[in-house]
Amino acid sequence: MEIIKLEKVCKNYGEIKALKDVCLTVEKGEWVTIMGPSGSGKTTLLNIIAGLDVPTSGEIIVGGKKLNSLNADELAEWRAENVGFVFQQYHLIPYLTALENVMLAQFMHSVPDEVEAEVILKKVKMGHRISHYPSQLSGGECQRVAIARAIVNKPPILLADEPTGNLDRENTEIFLNLVKELQKEMQLTVVLVTHNPYIPKWGDRTLLLEDGVLKCL
Repeated sequence: MEIIKLEKVCKNYGEIKALKDVCLTVEKGEWVTIMGPSGSGKTTLLNIIAGLDVPTSGEIIVGGKKLNSLNADELAEWRAENVGFVFQQYHLIPYLTALENVMLAQFMHSVPDEVEAEVILKKVKMGHRISHYPSQLSGGECQRVAIARAIVNKPPILLADEPTGNLDRENTEIFLNLVKELQKEMQLTVVLVTHNPYIPKWGDRTLLLEDGVLKCL
């Protein structure tokens, strides 16, 4: 069953054509990796899937919703229920502990639940570091907290933008193993963009985005 569908999506910034007639279908529970160099349109594509940006033309249907037809408030509500984000920069709040960073995501969604937040941190192998601040964590540990924050509200879709860009090879493997486990356990749909050639073997399918054109590999 498809959960993401883009039909002839274009995105222009003035004379710059960031995306050119992009067509993409992602099945529920599938992990799609999108490769491409910097400036190829990968982040723009993720932002459009998430409803953070609007296309110049084309149609986006995610989770059965036509995102083109939703206003800003409706998009924000839909996004809170359906999408988790992981970025290259972890975007953890420096004065909050790992547990509090995860609970903040709960607060933005509904009601914080300390027990549930602890369970999620244990799931990402961070149960022993819940009281630590980001400055007391390694890069790999910060990224695991970021995953916990992304999935604590149980979204069906995880979008990851160069999530291993700040990680060494060992922590990259830990991160990818973790995402694979969550994909299987939660039937999580993953769209991950990267220029790291090591990552594609972890996903189910790999596509190439070059100069705004999406191609099969």
